[in-house]
Amino acid sequence: MNIFSTLEAQCRRSLLILFVAGLVFWSSLASMLPTLAPYIEDLGGSKQEVGIVMGSFAIGLLLSRPKLGYLADYNSRKLVLIIGTSVAAIAPLGYLVVHSIPLLIALRIFHGVSIAAFTTGFMALVTDLSPVDKRGELIGYMSLTTPIGMAVGPALGGFLQAKAGYTPLFLVAGGLGLLATICAIQVKEAQRVQVLHEERSQSSLKAMGQLLVSPRLRIPTLVLLLTGFGFGAVTIFIALFIRSTGVDLNPGWFFTAAAIASFMGRLVTGRASDRYGRGLFITGSLIIYGVSMLMISQAKSPQVFLLAGFLEGAGSGILLPMLITLISDRSLPNERGQVFAISISGLDLGIAIAGPILGSFFDQLGYSGSFLLGAIMMLIAAVIFVTQSSKDLSHSWRFATGRERDLYAVDIKVYDKSR
Repeated sequence: MNIFSTLEAQCRRSLLILFVAGLVFWSSLASMLPTLAPYIEDLGGSKQEVGIVMGSFAIGLLLSRPKLGYLADYNSRKLVLIIGTSVAAIAPLGYLVVHSIPLLIALRIFHGVSIAAFTTGFMALVTDLSPVDKRGELIGYMSLTTPIGMAVGPALGGFLQAKAGYTPLFLVAGGLGLLATICAIQVKEAQRVQVLHEERSQSSLKAMGQLLVSPRLRIPTLVLLLTGFGFGAVTIFIALFIRSTGVDLNPGWFFTAAAIASFMGRLVTGRASDRYGRGLFITGSLIIYGVSMLMISQAKSPQVFLLAGFLEGAGSGILLPMLITLISDRSLPNERGQVFAISISGLDLGIAIAGPILGSFFDQLGYSGSFLLGAIMMLIAAVIFVTQSSKDLSHSWRFATGRERDLYAVDIKVYDKSR
């Protein structure tokens, strides 16, 4: 990680604080991954109600991201970050007192704002602080907060729930969110070019329409949508699926295996993508993710579940940082918050629709069918990326296989001269 020694002291300090904030934030959220769906079921929720409550988390993301993206560009990235950590501190306490399905849906929607705000602020801050020629490497290293948090959180949550019950679990999750807030307050933003009033109005309109459908962003957003569906299936149903098979495996270990693989993938691919391009790694990760979903659908032993979890972590651990870096490459500094907000909304929407759809058709699909459908979604995403990621089929194929640069990448040097 010699790249950090080349950065200015203040920049290094802000990145270190961001890293710690990310660790405790994701640990807070991940602590409830293996426990919340069983908690809802224990309260008397049906499979459909479990899907709706869990999926409603993404509604908060979808509703808040556009406004948060605009706020990050034209007010403060740090403010958006603090909003995200504050919600992560408050929301877990609500599970202590909320026990009805309608109120749980409302609480999950509120909790969803935490990821919308945190990821938008975090990604924009990291990108602002990253040298352009080392962006993939730095984003790769900083994104390690997710797999580490996803390794610690589920194991911690599963242990607390099994040994002490749900109340200590929710209290610890809220405490971790509070610690993330304390860290976020210490971050210093990088200086950015001030945006004129006219540009603000234009950018606001873009965020609602033009950015979303522009050639540079629509395919990454669509890939994130399909990925979100698969990710939603895992987060909502994997704990219940493992429990239904009678396999002797704490669901938290599935997420820990995924987090270990995610850590390993992020550690090496960020730097490699600066040299070989983002396309090759996105294509490979989509294939790996699809195989993991297929394995989950057929799993009947702890070993297969853990191997599938490892592959799921490897796929998502490479895919999400690479898509974020690709989006960074294709965005200007004065629109970056909105670009992240709009594009990542694809992931949010995929997660949001996965719960209700899979819950509604659960009697027909079952657990195996639900994960098989997720595998099909990942295959479709891979085909779309390989054929549509650049200006035409031939350019898309070469970019997706690492044989051509990204034709939609923004030349920041040219942009700076035009200012």
